[in-house]
Amino acid sequence: MQTSDFDYVLPPELIAQEPPAVRGSSRMMVLDRRTGALAHRRVADLPDFLQDGDLLVLNDTQVFPARLLGRWADTGGAVEFLLLEREGTSDMQWRVLVGSGRRVRSGLRAVFGNGALTANILTRGEGGQAVIGFDLHEPLELLLDRFGTTPLPPYIHRAAGDDARQHLDRARYQTVYARNVGAVAAPTAGLHLTEAMLDQIRSRGVTCATVTLHVGIGTFRPVTSETVEGHRMDAERYTVPIETADAIRACRARGGRVVAVGSTSVRTLETVAAAHDGVIEACSGRSDLFIYPPYTFRVVNAMLTNFHLPRSTLLMMVAAFAGQTQALDAYAAAIHAGYRFFSYGDCMLIHGDPHDKAY
Repeated sequence: MQTSDFDYVLPPELIAQEPPAVRGSSRMMVLDRRTGALAHRRVADLPDFLQDGDLLVLNDTQVFPARLLGRWADTGGAVEFLLLEREGTSDMQWRVLVGSGRRVRSGLRAVFGNGALTANILTRGEGGQAVIGFDLHEPLELLLDRFGTTPLPPYIHRAAGDDARQHLDRARYQTVYARNVGAVAAPTAGLHLTEAMLDQIRSRGVTCATVTLHVGIGTFRPVTSETVEGHRMDAERYTVPIETADAIRACRARGGRVVAVGSTSVRTLETVAAAHDGVIEACSGRSDLFIYPPYTFRVVNAMLTNFHLPRSTLLMMVAAFAGQTQALDAYAAAIHAGYRFFSYGDCMLIHGDPHDKAY
């Protein structure tokens, strides 16, 4: 399958640069994957599409201020670290993505916050990555809160020193139910949900459960291979708690639907199902599952998702779930109707199980 099969042309003005003025006010395209019918609604209408007995699955990962801007100690040249993951169990060593105008090597020292935080390059890896060692005189969490910034996707543009927007991003590039720190990118479909909306959903007899998938740098990585099959996903850490495994079994027993909020929730559930013969077990691990057409979904019956980049693995997942032609037709309709795209943009509900005549 060709990567170009998932291309489309997006007018730049449709790339959302700011979150909506009010959380939960975005537009929501609704695609019935059984019939191909489209409807134009608001995300506030989501409860109308859920039924008594359904299960809503949320990714409760929390984005941390993982982007550090500083200077090399020896030259004063600019350097950027994007913290990806701890090396070991302490905060002293991290694997990072390095942005710099010089060749990175072991022994280089970086300074952040006028010297309040320093780090040394321990080993250089591939693809711009390195392992660093921090010199910590107070908890890293507090230092990142002072000197780190929210690691926004590259298509969201911010001027250096724009403190007002950085403050807004820290609050809005985060779901209201974020609990487990570890992501460098938000599970963006969840950005639309509010506590009031979740209460309304629960009042209709819908159960809510959580998984954790810490979204990593792979979410920004484009598919560069000519064929879809030639791409390899970066592994991301996930956890499915026992309460969620029990909730999914109960949902299946009562004939309800599993409705996943975001591609990360989908990938977590399908990863676990693939490893346990279709059954969701409480477990933790790393997912490098790449979902593209054709793919048989074992768990998820409906999904809420944003509009994704051309040629991206996320668009390929949507095409696998909705049908490739229907997905691309829906994207064309969204462009024509002026929907806002990508992380801060509008969303899309895909429902209607083609294998179940009840929907």
